[in-house]
Amino acid sequence: MSAEAQSRRRERIDRGIKVRTAGLYALMSWRELTYLILPRLLLIVGLLGLPMAMPGMYWERVISIVCIYALLAIVFDFLAHFVGLVSLGGAFFVGTGGYLSAILNVKLGLAPLVCVPAATVLGGAVCTLLLLPCLPLRGVYFAIVTLMYPLLLARVIEALNILGGTDGIMGIDSFPSAWIEQYLVIVLVLVFLFGLRRLVNTDLGLVLRAVKDNDQAVRASAMNVTFYKALGVFIGACIGCLAGACLVHIYMWAGISTFALDFSVLPIAATVIGGSGTLVGPVLGCLILVPVSELLRDFGTLRIVFYSLILLGFTVFRSEGLMVFGQRKYHQFERWKSI
Repeated sequence: MSAEAQSRRRERIDRGIKVRTAGLYALMSWRELTYLILPRLLLIVGLLGLPMAMPGMYWERVISIVCIYALLAIVFDFLAHFVGLVSLGGAFFVGTGGYLSAILNVKLGLAPLVCVPAATVLGGAVCTLLLLPCLPLRGVYFAIVTLMYPLLLARVIEALNILGGTDGIMGIDSFPSAWIEQYLVIVLVLVFLFGLRRLVNTDLGLVLRAVKDNDQAVRASAMNVTFYKALGVFIGACIGCLAGACLVHIYMWAGISTFALDFSVLPIAATVIGGSGTLVGPVLGCLILVPVSELLRDFGTLRIVFYSLILLGFTVFRSEGLMVFGQRKYHQFERWKSI
């Protein structure tokens, strides 16, 4: 072995970087800064470039739907792994936000860019109030309640023939242009993704995770557990209602199908595929599942079989999810270093 080879050794690129950046945000060189920023930059540039890479209007619309599901998947991951509430209420949030935005647009004549934020806040408040009595429940019990709400509301609308009944609310205005529609939902996904990643690392996020891990200890610290659960639900409900409000202006129609269970089930599947507890993993899962669903549309109900095989494969061979696997491999990159 040469003297030059003896004076060099291999070490992991992330050696010391995570320790220094955890609380101090101290970087030694532009290479370390690039190492930390590169994955985030690839995600941002990739999402912003998707509309220009799509072959036609159909697939451009698919990207918008991917972002709607991505918002719901982020909500599920946030509530389940940072608040401790397993919510199947994606359909509940979408339907509430969608109907509120449709009413504000059709009945009051407000522009879509005004209806969407208004329906987001109003819908978040309505969903939180309806779920408030259920906050002491945990695990499967809270999940069942959130699953029953969209089924209940859909049947009430159908039986009483209100809010357009089975015909729904038609004549809803679309966004000013297709580019505004696509980049609005993409930017919203990025804003809430990085916003929630920042939130869970703040003092509030620490309290929310403490509520998930041991709510009795939080209660013993003279903190109102119900308040923090309600705050977490409100944040998640606002994002879910935002997705529903955008959806009705994309389709220019609001009906009972906005309470469809697909909005509850597919985000969970995307979280399983992408990696739970990462927030960005569910987005990656939606980028895989929704286009695959469209490609398999010609198979009709048989596509459920393909869905099941995909989920079974990931559960058995990659139960941690793609994002966790990718993060581990990324942090295992090595370089030669002189000694």
